Amino acid sequence: MTLLAYAKTKVLIFALQIFTTKIAIQYMDVLIMVAQLILSLSILIVLHEGGHFFPAKFFGIKVEKFYLFFDPYFSLFKFKKGETEYGIGWLPLGGYVKIAGMIDESFDKEQMAKDPEPWEFRSKPAWQRLIVMIGGVTVNFILGFLIFGAVLFTWGDDFLPAENVKYGVYADSLATAIGFQEGDIPIGVNGDKLVQFSHLRRDMIIKEATTVQVKRNGQTVDIPISKEHITQIPGYKGDFLLPRFPFEIDTVLQNKPGAKAGFKENDKIIAFNGKPSLYFTDFLANARDNKNKEVAVTVLRGSDTLTLNPVVSEEGRVGIGAKSQKDYLEFQHRDYTFGEALPAGYHKGMEFLSNTIKSFALMFKGTVKAKDSLGSFISIGKLFSPSWDWHSFWNITAMLSLILAFMNILPIPLLDGGHVMFLLYEMVTGRLPNERFQEIASMIGLFLLMALMLYAIGLDIFRALGWI
Repeated sequence: MTLLAYAKTKVLIFALQIFTTKIAIQYMDVLIMVAQLILSLSILIVLHEGGHFFPAKFFGIKVEKFYLFFDPYFSLFKFKKGETEYGIGWLPLGGYVKIAGMIDESFDKEQMAKDPEPWEFRSKPAWQRLIVMIGGVTVNFILGFLIFGAVLFTWGDDFLPAENVKYGVYADSLATAIGFQEGDIPIGVNGDKLVQFSHLRRDMIIKEATTVQVKRNGQTVDIPISKEHITQIPGYKGDFLLPRFPFEIDTVLQNKPGAKAGFKENDKIIAFNGKPSLYFTDFLANARDNKNKEVAVTVLRGSDTLTLNPVVSEEGRVGIGAKSQKDYLEFQHRDYTFGEALPAGYHKGMEFLSNTIKSFALMFKGTVKAKDSLGSFISIGKLFSPSWDWHSFWNITAMLSLILAFMNILPIPLLDGGHVMFLLYEMVTGRLPNERFQEIASMIGLFLLMALMLYAIGLDIFRALGWI
């Protein structure tokens, strides 16, 4: 290789390194979210399928495959130990165990056409088959409760009591249309006390709120809520109701409009374009309304009052960050002993599960629109933090475990609940459902599940494009 060719190669490699580094930095948040999603799903899928695998082995049923993710046409990794092939598929939409003598997603008609073998699923008593089928959802239910308990034991619980929102709320356009006013302090929904402020939006939806109680100028006021407004809340992307707190600058980003205008840490913002703007939410709303404009922001610096003139960016930002709301609002923290954490985790899981079931019921009633509630793995991935946060990771994993258990126990053919439905029929009537009927029902179940998955992916794509 000539010296010139060698130099060109080195320059090309260097340029490639710079390009890939920039790409990695630009999409690092997304990569971290994807990594958390894959890890979470891997844990849940392996343990769920283990819930089928171990009872099957215990009852002497042959398990032909145990796979994390699906493997149509090929797998990323596999090995065989004993009678079972273990592997990792390339399609991260779930996982499976292939149990001999069972009508499942493999639709192995050749095996089912033969006479039953003693080591097949179909040869075992109905009660054993029922235990095998409910094993997966049982593991996911228990896992969700245990993870919630472990999170409470490790990190405790932090929340903002509704009564401690001492500066009241910021009400955006939807909240104002409903009847909220700036400075309201929400204290109840349908007459029930609101304990945690963060539960307000959820409680309004789950309870199909007809009234919300607020403290307004020292008086308790009932705000009537229409059904039309309740249907708008689940898919609403605005701020809706946020706790107000003073805007005292914590961070000034270099080379941004705020730094160029002269903002400094600990400046207290008190006005925006000559109008009082005491709270962080006020500033955010004003900045969004003045994109690409020079504005006048009045700050209190020590005992001095100054007016600074930043140019708001196209994104509605100035490049300054506020101190935490915890510096102004009194949050509550509770630590849990191991003995306290387990029952508390169970109650937290049951509350989440109950609200999930109610949400599904509201969706079927039409109170909550399917397009506002459904989502694919893309929506699930967005639940995770863009920085690796174990506290958040395990909380989300616990929720996904319970959702997975609930979804799988639904009486839909091909899901665990569908198999349980057939088994219960057999145990009550004393006879097996027709195999041909089970095959057709499983095909219909597969079609419904694929249609639902495609619909959910389509919704996520439309959301990304801003079409819904």
